[in-house]
Amino acid sequence: MRFISWNVNGLRACLDKGFLDFFHSVDADFFCLQETKLQPEQISLEIPGYFLYWNSAEKKGYSGTAIFSKHQPISVSYGLGIGEYDREGRVITLEMDDFFLVTVYTPNSQAELARLDYRMQWDDAFRQYIVKLDEQKPVILCGDLNVAHTEIDLKNPKTNRQNAGFTDEERNKFTELLNSGFIDTYRYLNPDVTGIYSWWSYRFKAREKNAGWRIDYFLLSQKLKDNLISANIYTEVFGSDHCPVELCLNI
Repeated sequence: MRFISWNVNGLRACLDKGFLDFFHSVDADFFCLQETKLQPEQISLEIPGYFLYWNSAEKKGYSGTAIFSKHQPISVSYGLGIGEYDREGRVITLEMDDFFLVTVYTPNSQAELARLDYRMQWDDAFRQYIVKLDEQKPVILCGDLNVAHTEIDLKNPKTNRQNAGFTDEERNKFTELLNSGFIDTYRYLNPDVTGIYSWWSYRFKAREKNAGWRIDYFLLSQKLKDNLISANIYTEVFGSDHCPVELCLNI
């Protein structure tokens, strides 16, 4: 099975930049989106052979997630079941026969870490949610987690230390999540690879210089690690300030 995750930074804009070309070429079983920035009624999108699930923010043009699936799930849930966290359309969970698939768009801590406290509370609530699912059946978790975990996950770790996405607090929460029974699939298969990122600022010609961050992930329950075939980052694919990431599983 092939899984794709992509922060599209506005799906309507991405559709004008080749989204469907990539979508059809990769032919994924599950295609997960973050930062869709729309309400479903704002778009006319039909993809034969796929079930489409949307979770939009109450605030228009902000946040939002979606999953396009070739396979009909047993059930679909939206959010964490916690009111204060569920107004921004950040989580969708599909329950399949053998696993849960969760896509997430983790809140950004913002400039001057204005939202760091909120982010810390979110990370704890989200981890508890994922661990609870994992007690029932294995979890495949993907999305923009808005954190570069280690120094090799961004181009300039020294100058970004304690900036949003590379604070000790955020990195420690990510470690806690992994220690709860999950693997970072790309890093598990490529422990020492450097210079491969999934997000680049639109400023300062960052993508041209490959001054990026790896903040888009596929995490996998430890109990599924023997099913792992490959993990890929499509750095050559444009259309957003993020590029798609991929997981292939024997499942």
